[in-house]
Amino acid sequence: PPLSPAAVVGAGLGGSATAYFLQQHFGPQVQLDVYEAAGVGGRLATVTVNKQQYESRGASIHALSLHMQDFVKILGLKHRREVAGKSAIFSGEHFVLEETDWYLLNLFRLWWHYGISFLRLQMWVEEVMEKFMRIYKYQAHGYAFSSLEELLRSLGGEAFVNMTQRSVAESLLEVGVTQRFVDDVIAAVLRSSYGQSVLVPAFAGAMSLAGAQGSTWAVEGGNKLVCSGLLKLTKANVISARVTGISLHSSEGRALYQVHYESTEGQGSAFYDMVVVTTPLHPSRSNFTFENFDPPIADFPGAFQPSVTSVVHGYLNSSYFGFPDPKLFPFTSILTTDTPDLFFHAMDNICPVNISAAFRRKQPQEAAVWRVLSQQPLDKQQLKTLFRSYYSVQVTEWPAYPRYDAAKALPPIVLHENLFYLSGVEWVASSMEMVAVAAKNVALLAYNRWHQDLEKIDQKDLMHKVKTEL
Repeated sequence: PPLSPAAVVGAGLGGSATAYFLQQHFGPQVQLDVYEAAGVGGRLATVTVNKQQYESRGASIHALSLHMQDFVKILGLKHRREVAGKSAIFSGEHFVLEETDWYLLNLFRLWWHYGISFLRLQMWVEEVMEKFMRIYKYQAHGYAFSSLEELLRSLGGEAFVNMTQRSVAESLLEVGVTQRFVDDVIAAVLRSSYGQSVLVPAFAGAMSLAGAQGSTWAVEGGNKLVCSGLLKLTKANVISARVTGISLHSSEGRALYQVHYESTEGQGSAFYDMVVVTTPLHPSRSNFTFENFDPPIADFPGAFQPSVTSVVHGYLNSSYFGFPDPKLFPFTSILTTDTPDLFFHAMDNICPVNISAAFRRKQPQEAAVWRVLSQQPLDKQQLKTLFRSYYSVQVTEWPAYPRYDAAKALPPIVLHENLFYLSGVEWVASSMEMVAVAAKNVALLAYNRWHQDLEKIDQKDLMHKVKTEL
């Protein structure tokens, strides 16, 4: 039977990409409702300072993010112009690593400081990424996976599944990276991306480290334009409401899902053949109820890491970083090591989402817009430490990432016959591309299950199959 109405819960990147891929596979006749309580774009939000918009989070996209690259092409969006800048790692007392203008000198400096660790790290990350890239081939051939474990297994065998269960520190020490390199460099990268320590799982760590050493890009006008663009293209019906639960009914031997929601007009509900939940179902994040399911849908373990973004328009206090003369301060991005008294994870001098041809970065002695990432909101004293003076501070608090040390098992993708869960992928790794890959997987899985094409689900030895299909 044709799929009639389908619902997607959430209009962040996961929800918009899922709606787009569902329509790609099921065809334009499928009627799609997308429920969103806050605003389209989810965590890809912007803040306005002096009439200019800045990314408050989810800022950079890896060069190898093929789905994100595709979205930008399809939607006629552009890559934002790159504005060069240098980064450094700060220990609370001094810079342990500084970037220079000269790439070879950087390499030499890393080499001098950390010897072969740097090379071993690169080889490790490259091997993970090379295997991860197989997913695009599988998806192009219509293959899908019914669990995160199956997906990982098809890319890198048991080793990939194990990488979600052991820490990045353990994995790197095993391949001969030194403890010093882990403490100085790896810790700083993970603090700036996930706000967590080197105890995050190896797979999430590898993804974050790939982003740190590869070339990255962002969308001109703001990354959230991808979400609104995909929903427009899909002609999805966006409903401003918070979904409170889903109950199961059946008609003519098929499952029907009733989605219950609350909007400004009050409470309502609607029936669907298929539902994809793309918002987190962890108790700390949602009070979502599932009714009439037998066996009942289990609780989702795990917690989220609180994360605070402060967008500050002000004058950097460069003397805190050991530069009494602000004119001489060379860095636009500062990462930090895991030091008990360091109250922030990272800070960078950010550019607006629309960069004109005439745009130039502010000099360090001028007032600039800085984004500071921390675990707790910054108090007056901490702001005074980082800034000589400031005009404005805009604070966004959100549970941005899973608390990785708490995760044991990965969440399921299939909750019931035609009821799917997308956000579990963040427990493998959290990035825009990871979410896009998961959205494509859920759409393919839903399609293959609907048409009972089991040959395309959880196949073993896919590398071989895909080679012979070519």
